[in-house]
Amino acid sequence: MLSRDQILALMRARVHHPAATKELLQLLRVPREERATFRRHLKALVETGDLIQIRGQRFGLPEKMDLFAGRLQAHPGGYGFVEPERPLESGGDIYIAGPHLNDAMHSDRVIVRIERLKEGGRAEGRVIRILERANTWLVGRYDRDENGMGYVVPFDRRVLMDIVVPPGQEGGASPGEMVSLELTRWPTSTRGAIGRVAEVLGDIDAPGVDTEIIIRKYGIPDAHSAEAVREAKAIGVAVSEKDLRGRTDFRPVVTVTIDGEHARDFDDAITIEKLPNGNYWLGVHIADVSHYVAEGSALDREAYARGTSVYFPERAVHMFPSELATGICSLNPQVDRLVQSCLMEIDHRGAVVRYEFHDGVINSNARMTYTAVNAILTNRDPDALERYATLVPTFELMGELFRTLNDARRRRGSVDFDLSEAEVIMDAGGIVEAITALQRNVAHRLIEEFMLLANETVATFLEQQEAPTLYRIHEEPDVLKVAKFEEFIAGFGYSLGAPLTALRPRHFQKLLERIHEKPEERPIAFLMLRTMQKARYAPVNVGHFGLAASSYAHFTSPIRRYPDLVVHRALRAARHGALSAEVQEAAAEVMPEVARHTSEMERRADDAERDLVQWKKVKFMADKVGDEFEGYVIGVAAFGLFIELVEHYVEGLVHISTMADDYYRFVDGAHLLRGENTQKIYRLGDKVRVRVVRVNMDERRIDLGLVEILERVREGERGPRRGRPHTARPKAERPGSRRPLGKSEGRPGRRERASHRRRK
Repeated sequence: MLSRDQILALMRARVHHPAATKELLQLLRVPREERATFRRHLKALVETGDLIQIRGQRFGLPEKMDLFAGRLQAHPGGYGFVEPERPLESGGDIYIAGPHLNDAMHSDRVIVRIERLKEGGRAEGRVIRILERANTWLVGRYDRDENGMGYVVPFDRRVLMDIVVPPGQEGGASPGEMVSLELTRWPTSTRGAIGRVAEVLGDIDAPGVDTEIIIRKYGIPDAHSAEAVREAKAIGVAVSEKDLRGRTDFRPVVTVTIDGEHARDFDDAITIEKLPNGNYWLGVHIADVSHYVAEGSALDREAYARGTSVYFPERAVHMFPSELATGICSLNPQVDRLVQSCLMEIDHRGAVVRYEFHDGVINSNARMTYTAVNAILTNRDPDALERYATLVPTFELMGELFRTLNDARRRRGSVDFDLSEAEVIMDAGGIVEAITALQRNVAHRLIEEFMLLANETVATFLEQQEAPTLYRIHEEPDVLKVAKFEEFIAGFGYSLGAPLTALRPRHFQKLLERIHEKPEERPIAFLMLRTMQKARYAPVNVGHFGLAASSYAHFTSPIRRYPDLVVHRALRAARHGALSAEVQEAAAEVMPEVARHTSEMERRADDAERDLVQWKKVKFMADKVGDEFEGYVIGVAAFGLFIELVEHYVEGLVHISTMADDYYRFVDGAHLLRGENTQKIYRLGDKVRVRVVRVNMDERRIDLGLVEILERVREGERGPRRGRPHTARPKAERPGSRRPLGKSEGRPGRRERASHRRRK
């Protein structure tokens, strides 16, 4: 029986032109009994964009026709970009001019034809087919025109058209209210889109409405289906005797969970002891979600569709119903819970010399918080030491092992960023009362270190067993980006110290060590992070560059991430000898799509979280117009400077039009703006003083002005200036500034515990 991948491989080898179905059946020698299945595969391959159907009912390979499938990212300016699923030889994405969008809307999956290559290698193209419409539902502001006809202005400015709402379809909405809208007719070249109001969300400034808007903007499913809730409730609230059969009993072992103060679901627990040979015996016990969630069940289908839980400042949208996520699958204290356990013997150099996997049962002794564990290990707080006296030796052993593992990871060259992120503090009414730096302590770091080790150990085992699964991969940085980064750091007297084609993680890590606590640390570390690729899920292991790990997978959060559930199932199948050839073949066929989908859902969650936080930041700054703040230049473009405020961790834009004391030119490779006459330089990482000029709620943007330029311009307007023009001191002479840096990976991906872990 030919699979879809086999059909594509045979077409590449034997078919050298677009061919009709009858010709393909002959050229590929498809047996008569398989022809119905073959036709279904052809249809599916067209739907996924792996094949293109052209006139005459012929099927062709897109790579032979300069055609590429990908998601359209529209821009409010009326154009768009498509990031091709099959990379271009020249790299990058494909620019689509407005007239060539051909009625495609933001986030639609499209087929694009390359029309030309501009100077510098930028590809320009045209949308020739829409494979999948993304915007079945939209959120926006309902209004009426002068003739009384209703329409909705999309909240997402990347949706480039208003949607007409016919009479009787307004769902009780009044002009000015935010609504959720269902598209009932897609736009064409001759007519606009039509929709109906499905839900009235209310005034945009009412508490909680912003979260509801973002949830609907990104199409994130909120409420769980009745069928999924029924399945979750049917599981029950306690572990049954039947569930315990054949499991390793870890209940007599001292076990703890360590999470944030406000966490409600606990999916990992730790055991630790010192062996007679001096090695550590670390147990990472993860909630056995796969025991309760069968493949193909309503719970499984919904979890796959969501891909991940999404965490907003006010609330979370969970991947599973609460009956499961905070109930039977949450490792709550003093109750029996089923786990999949990874036990590792670790020597004094931090190497895993032996490991075991078990279907287990635990009974957590204590639900600990990061704050409490830090009070024990760092502050040696007398009250905490007394309260948790029986557990203090366990935490001290954890701290000891953490230092061993962290040193080992640094020695192998794992890139350890430490860039602080913002934490939004809300009051009881849902209003932002403060934005502060996310505080991380030794308790966060030791849990992250243990989770990293378990993820690596599981991935190594699955690769050895050739088990179809999802790996968390992080590819090597793009050589062109690294070349630009090398050019930038050369201006500070640094180099990565290796040819661009032979760079390893340790070269980046050693640079971070050399710049530690130097004035230039912040801009270099920030740009290094942007130079790296984004981590993603893949069915084939290529390693994790940032972690300097040859094998890595996500195993530790199956309550919150679907890929972890896939890994759990693969691990159990491999351990119990259930990987038959048929099972492997079936899993291998679907795994590429699972990897693509879960990576896409992770990006959607990240974007939604970031969008809402930015909106809340803008609202927080609305009453601060005219106030002045210290900030850092975190981005430089031809149109201005992006600034992050020190006090509130809020980002804003200093537009080039406000820099009216000179003509400023953008120097790309050096990431700076330079004044033509004054030679004044504003560079990535510089500390500046800015004034809040305008807060644009419609565009959710904060406009800033550089105080020294605003004052200089004002002085110029008062009268002629005396004295020689101001000239900036060289970068090396300017006083440096930094604020504490945080760890970018740790427990990889934000999907585990905090936003700063997302990239890996």
